[in-house]
Amino acid sequence: MRLLDSELNNKEQWKKAEIKLPQFDRQAMKEATKKTPQWVHFGAGNIFRAFPAALQQKLLNEGIEKTGIIVAEGYDYEIIKKAYRPQDDLSLLVTLKANGTIEKTVIGSLAESLTVDRHDADDWGRLKEIFASDTLQMVSFTITEKGYSITSPDGAFRADVKADFEAGPANADSYIGKLAALCYWRYTNGAAPLALVSMDNCSHNGDKLFAAVDAYAKAWTENGKAEKGFLEYIENPAKVSFPWSMIDKITPRPSEQIAEDLEAIGVEDMQPVITGKKTYIAPFVNAEKPQYLVIEDSFPNGRPALEKGFGVYMADRETVNLSERMKVTVCLNPVHSATGPLGAVQGYELFAHMLNTNDDMMKMARMIAYDEGLPVVPNPGIL
Repeated sequence: MRLLDSELNNKEQWKKAEIKLPQFDRQAMKEATKKTPQWVHFGAGNIFRAFPAALQQKLLNEGIEKTGIIVAEGYDYEIIKKAYRPQDDLSLLVTLKANGTIEKTVIGSLAESLTVDRHDADDWGRLKEIFASDTLQMVSFTITEKGYSITSPDGAFRADVKADFEAGPANADSYIGKLAALCYWRYTNGAAPLALVSMDNCSHNGDKLFAAVDAYAKAWTENGKAEKGFLEYIENPAKVSFPWSMIDKITPRPSEQIAEDLEAIGVEDMQPVITGKKTYIAPFVNAEKPQYLVIEDSFPNGRPALEKGFGVYMADRETVNLSERMKVTVCLNPVHSATGPLGAVQGYELFAHMLNTNDDMMKMARMIAYDEGLPVVPNPGIL
């Protein structure tokens, strides 16, 4: 078995391997997405395939949505060329459950994969076509917190950012510069509304994304590289919104053991690869089952029915903020930070093994969360 569209037709072999398949017409989905794109995602890493892509698959399976996601990678182009296109943009999600069992699902919700490479005429032209479409509703991001940084440690703009400020939208080459250029292209082609949705694990992520894009809009309008109205477009939430979000999904780098297990049941070419930029990527993603995504419901051009996916909550900004504070200050990060080093020195390799076999460590984890943390953190009311 291979992760190829043509191989999905032989449903019996996948069923025998206990691997679930997409329950929708992929070709029809691709055609609908090409005609009326709605969702672009920047950042083609593991968490994207394990959460947003799987979320959209659920909506497609249930007939709630008709279009898929267009994924675009702006940092490591090898991810697209080595882990997406060779298998028709399909991936295999391996969900690790608390009882030790696994669930295997072919994720087929991606309509196409692109590099955010201004020097690749085909991919860049397609991105411009997508951003010019008034049907585009949201552009989401999992590019890590550092992906939004445009300054050096001293607070000054980086050299590549300053070069983009001078070059203007047509010649921008930095990651956020290219995003801002695509937003400018949208502005000059009808200025349809759009939501730019950071899904990265950092506090007030929407503000970080806004500050980065806004810096380009200000520089370009001030030096005459962009029309004056572009800055007003970016700074008007009724036109371009930057919702906050809180995400929680554990997606370790691909496991060689899982690759071997998949190949043992007949799925070919599952071994992970390491790109030139040291990204660990594979045709599959291994992830824990629990997941949460709380998103500020601010989408000026409409949105997919995200709340109908597993673990997704649409909320106001304050609820997102409270959810993020509860996770970071109580429910997840402190427990890991406190028990992790102790587990390591005791020889444990996995949190699950440590907590499931060591009563003292489990007692400590519960004390940190339930006795010390939860009584003093505000309740977001939705989790």
